[in-house]
Amino acid sequence: HVQLVESGGGSVQAGGSLRLSCTPSSYTYSPYCMGWFRQVPWKEREGVAVIDSDGTRTSYADSVKGRFTISRDNGKNHVYLQMNSLKPEDTAMYYCAADSWRSSSCGFSGYDKWGQGTQVTVSS
Repeated sequence: HVQLVESGGGSVQAGGSLRLSCTPSSYTYSPYCMGWFRQVPWKEREGVAVIDSDGTRTSYADSVKGRFTISRDNGKNHVYLQMNSLKPEDTAMYYCAADSWRSSSCGFSGYDKWGQGTQVTVSS
């Protein structure tokens, strides 16, 4: 049973930066699509950024374009989310996700594996 383990959340002031990391518990698990999602209690979960297996195709939510960067280190089987110019509205629980079945066209739906989440809090 493969698990996704996130790290790197925390508290930061507006304008600051954080870097989230996600690692599958099995080094042999390397799904084509991986991504980051976020959720606050009063809203539905939203997709933040997704990336394909070789890191050449990425998609971002409009709200984070130009500020967040998703990347993937397949040698270490890690996925990262570099978050710059953070805003209070970025405050949320951030989840790493993987789609075990898709082999092309990574989107923001169909993910079957989820991490436990890491909290990001941005103060004004």
